[in-house]
Order: sequence, then C-alpha cells, then structure tokens
Amino acid sequence: MNRLKNLLLLVVVTINLSVFSQTKEDALKDAKLTSKATLEMDFETVLNHTLPKVVDLMGGQDAALTLLISTFDTMKMQGFVFEKADIISVSDIVKEQGQYRCIVEGFNQMKMAQQRIKSKSYLLGVYNEAEGFWWFIEAKQLKNQPLIDQVIPNFETSLTIPDDDVEVETLED
Repeated sequence: MNRLKNLLLLVVVTINLSVFSQTKEDALKDAKLTSKATLEMDFETVLNHTLPKVVDLMGGQDAALTLLISTFDTMKMQGFVFEKADIISVSDIVKEQGQYRCIVEGFNQMKMAQQRIKSKSYLLGVYNEAEGFWWFIEAKQLKNQPLIDQVIPNFETSLTIPDDDVEVETLED
C-alpha cells in the first residue's frame, strides 16, 4: 500500500512540475531571458530559444550563429544601437496541434543613422516539452505562408496574432 501511495505521489508531483513549466510566468521568464541575451549578443542562448526548424532553415546551429554575429557586427559598424528590449506580456497558453502555444508582446527601441525606431512586436511561443522551456519565432513570420509551411506545417491557431507596430522618429544633433 505504501508503494502505491509513493507512486501516486510521484505521478502527481511529475504532472504538477510539467504543468508548472507551461505557465505564463515561465513563458515570460524564457522570453525575457532571450530578449536579454539579444541585447548582450549571447546568440547561443537566442538560438537555443529559437524554434529548431528556423535554426535548421538558417543552415543549422553553427551557420545561424555565424550569421547572427556577422549581421549584428555589420549593424554595429553602421551605428546601430539596441537601446531597449523589453518583454511586456504573455497571452493565455493554449494547447493546439499537440503544442502548448502563446503570444508574447515585446517592445524594442533602437537607434541608427539619426533615427530612433520604436517597435512593438510579437513572438509565438511554443513549449519544448522534452526539455522544459519555451522556443520562439517572430509572429509576423506566421503570415508568410511558404515559410510557415516549412516551419510548422498545417499551422492553425486560435491565438490572435497582432501586426507589429513601428514608429520612427528623426533625432536632432
């Protein structure tokens, strides 16, 4: 009888830990971690939290890392500065097509060539059940049908995917 109680307790704890990792708080934590990694140019962390099929389309982990480093180095040489990268909120989590998903709202502020760019953008979060953390893809990419067919075939969602909102202001010297 004791073994049965212990087994039942283990099952309940395991289920609760699994559900806990799928919470809005964990999605928010992982999104903030990824956003911070972007600001710090820690692209290995960014790629670990990028939907794997996106990384595959970039040529794999090593090619994607090289591409990100090269792109950000070029932007930096051109005067690009990331001033802010904040995660604002996470939608409710839904389970559809065998995945836990959510929409993450973010705010980015950048400066380049006498302009400040403020952008409200969105990510689709997909929970990685095997490893217990969230992957992300830019939500605007979900509207690119040829790309989404490669990344998430037969993609359907009940989540509302807002359009990005970008504001550009000219800076005075």
